[in-house]
Amino acid sequence: MSTTNIRPVIVFKNVAHEGPGYLGDFLTQQNIPWQIINTNEVGALPASILGYSGVVIMGGPMSVNDELPWIAPLLDLIREAKAADIPLLGHCLGGQLISKAFGGVISANPIKEIGWGEVNVTQNEAAKHWFGEIESFNSFHWHGETFSLPEGATHVLASVHCQNQAYSIGKHLALQTHIEVTADMVKSWCELGADELAEAASSPAVQQAEAMQQTLPVHCFFLNKVAKQVYGQWIKGLMHG
Repeated sequence: MSTTNIRPVIVFKNVAHEGPGYLGDFLTQQNIPWQIINTNEVGALPASILGYSGVVIMGGPMSVNDELPWIAPLLDLIREAKAADIPLLGHCLGGQLISKAFGGVISANPIKEIGWGEVNVTQNEAAKHWFGEIESFNSFHWHGETFSLPEGATHVLASVHCQNQAYSIGKHLALQTHIEVTADMVKSWCELGADELAEAASSPAVQQAEAMQQTLPVHCFFLNKVAKQVYGQWIKGLMHG
């Protein structure tokens, strides 16, 4: 795709350690301009989303149901992007924020899901559009909540422990799982989340740090290939001009 005259992609980061990861590398490799906005900085959110070619929302430990000052204005920006046909891409909390903006419900998942685990691609045309010939892959998870599918959504990913791992609405994609992680991100999250890992040790869908980091470069290598496929489809919808 031509990247001439393309507007920047805006990336909303909700906490310091959950940045764009592999997605940032991918956009840079594709010569697509992008910038990070820290949602929790006062006055950081733009008044309008119309100057951007695409909107990305990353994860975070908070809940979309928390009364944080930036959540309501960000939901408005998400709705503005949809109305203007500017593609949205959400990862974990980001996927939940898109879901809430579109009328979905975010609630507790039956169990907490942390670590590496298989996700299965739904057998439909939308899923094939995003994932190509991929039928299943080992993804990275770190969540205790899940979203319902908003009106007009098509289910594209599921796991044993979380039915709604991803859905799409046209050029918009909301993910519960983390396809963006790098090895350094996984190591950082394990350190920062040590208490949470200890508290959730009995969950059948929670890995401990040592297990998560076994053959970590191999895990990330294969997940990057999946992410490259997905992100490659997503950027086709970016707004030019």
